[in-house]
Amino acid sequence: MTETPGPLNGIRVVACSTAQAGTVPYMLMADLGAEVIKIEAPGTGDPSRHAGELRGENGAISSFFETNNRNVKSVTLSLKTDEGRQILYKLIETADIFGQNFRPGAAERNGFGYEDLKKINPRLVYASVSAYGPLGPHAGLRGTDAVGQALSGIAEAYSQPGQPMRTGVVSVADEACAILTFGGVLAALHHARTTGVGQKVETSLAGSAVRLMGWTLTTTMWRNRNPITGARINGTRERPGIAAAFNDAESKPLVVQLDHKDWKKAMEALGFWGTLEERGASDLGLALVDEEKKDLILASLSELFATGRRDDWLEILREADMVAAPVNTLLEASEDPDVRANDYISEFEYPEIGEKLKVHGTPWRFSETPAKPGRAPKLGEHNSEVLGSLGYSEAEIASLAERKII
Repeated sequence: MTETPGPLNGIRVVACSTAQAGTVPYMLMADLGAEVIKIEAPGTGDPSRHAGELRGENGAISSFFETNNRNVKSVTLSLKTDEGRQILYKLIETADIFGQNFRPGAAERNGFGYEDLKKINPRLVYASVSAYGPLGPHAGLRGTDAVGQALSGIAEAYSQPGQPMRTGVVSVADEACAILTFGGVLAALHHARTTGVGQKVETSLAGSAVRLMGWTLTTTMWRNRNPITGARINGTRERPGIAAAFNDAESKPLVVQLDHKDWKKAMEALGFWGTLEERGASDLGLALVDEEKKDLILASLSELFATGRRDDWLEILREADMVAAPVNTLLEASEDPDVRANDYISEFEYPEIGEKLKVHGTPWRFSETPAKPGRAPKLGEHNSEVLGSLGYSEAEIASLAERKII
């Protein structure tokens, strides 16, 4: 049976990148059928091969590397040598996309900056990921996901009143940057295929995380004051809305989001309305103009939700067509019935360790060209295949390996 090629079939990507924001854009492309050639240092490879949870002999399988590099091809190449750079240049001649996330300026110093590579392939789309962005006082500094979270306001978005702000355990700045890089590169690829002219696409952890703050950041700027934290109460005095999480009797949290027309209906369905009226806490709009009323409303809701079980509250709210959901831990998210039904989490056999492990599925569902998650490559697994496609003989490939060029 012939497999249906993915929607990006026929696109060749060469990536000199590591970590998360620098690899996930191309892993997503590989899931969708692109040929992605990952360049790694001979002998050592991408340092992230040894990050995260390690399984197998000598930590042969890494949860970090597997998540961010599946379906790609691994080619080892010493870019510190003239021969290694010449092989890279030959690959660039055949590529549609090149990606790197070196410290700003490193690619240019080592002969594979945008100006170097566009001379070889004017149609090339060149993606560059940085921490702070290409301009500004800190453009030359290196950085990680924590930098993106810290600069963008994410810490405030999930903060509690009176508590110190902290960055989170999940790399949301990295992932947001990866997804925006993915989209930006494909937009530039469309332009290149239409006009024959490639270009450089620059994204950053800080810029992507700022975009992730969405309309809440816009509203904050317009009001020129920091938002209410601990719960999202928004809208106007006359048309208020709320999005907040509350614990049930077993300290299991759920989230509820209600607009102005649903507020009373939801509270009545839950049996809360009478109590809220008695306490003077039924007018949600007061939370936007009166700090004491806001505290009273939230405290009353917390107390009322703590009188029952999460599953029962969710059943009532969903039956009334309200927006509500359990607040999952990461483990709960991996077993959530909607997550599993849509294959957002998959399981793969790993014969070399005799285990079946859960991994990311795919966030897309294509009717005609389905995405195909797979395995991450072993270091240098595709050296012979890729160099052979460039015209190198077996003897030449063996010589390159012996001299640690690959």
